[in-house]
This record gives sequence, C-alpha cells and structure tokens, in this order.
Amino acid sequence: MSIQFDFANETLERMSGRGVFLTVGEDKPNTMTIGWGSISVYWGKPIFIVPVRHSRYSYSILEEGDMFTVSVPPLTQEMNNALGICGSRSGRDTDKYGLAGLSLLPGRTVKVPVIAGCDYYYECRVLYSTDLDINALPYAIQQACYKNGDEHRLYFGEITAAYKG
Repeated sequence: MSIQFDFANETLERMSGRGVFLTVGEDKPNTMTIGWGSISVYWGKPIFIVPVRHSRYSYSILEEGDMFTVSVPPLTQEMNNALGICGSRSGRDTDKYGLAGLSLLPGRTVKVPVIAGCDYYYECRVLYSTDLDINALPYAIQQACYKNGDEHRLYFGEITAAYKG
C-alpha cells in the first residue's frame, strides 16, 4: 500500500510543539498525548513509531492489542485543553473523553477509533516493539528524561491509512 506523506512534516511539527493524540484499545479505548515519535520507512513499509512509558495505562492496553491510531488536532484552545487533559490524567480512573469534550470515530482500517474533529489521522498495526536501553543513552538525556527509570517501549506501527479529517 502506498501512503501519501504530504502532511507528515506538519504532524511532526505539531507533535513536537504541543502534542498529538495516541489512541489504543478496541473495546475500551484510551487516549494519551504524545510529544515524541517519528514517521519513516522501515522494511519497505510506511511506519509511525510511538513511544509509550511502561507506567502508562496505554502501555498495558497496547501490550494486549496490536493497533493504534494517531490523531493530529487543529490549533485551537479547545484542542489544547483536551491535549492537556489527555496528557495529565490516567484513563484508569478518568473519563478523559467526557472531561475533554472529545468524541470518537471508528477507524477505517483498524478497530481502534480516532478523535473526531482532527486535521490528520494515522491508523497503524504494530509490526514490532522494543524497549529503549536507557543506559545506552547519553548521560544528559538519562538525567533529563529518565531520572526515575520509567523507560519507553517503542512501537513500530505500519501505517494502514493516513488521511485528512
């Protein structure tokens, strides 16, 4: 499948700026905000790599499934507030969708939903995952990002659909 990457640069800019939504789980979805990730080509396939810390509720859901979606919200105050809620509250004990005023739409190629009202969407199937080796990182990064050890697992998701909202 050929995927057009005409909005990949804007996705990466928004992700590194204020974040984007990562949604996992089919039956009981959970959405978190991510500010790190990449879009690239591995194994001849379009790939979205998303990092998720082991301590996150989304981690346990993603470990049980093999799909995720990334929704890139528009630059509005409402969506900024929703990103803040999804990045600071756990779906273990919070109805993030109600609190943030978000609605879900079904995915086109995966069973994980996307966030309604976003500018761009990526639907992905996990092909591979691996834990970061914190000890192999430069000391400054260890201190800045992993002082408490809470490492990331990187999920390499084959992009099965990428489209504008």
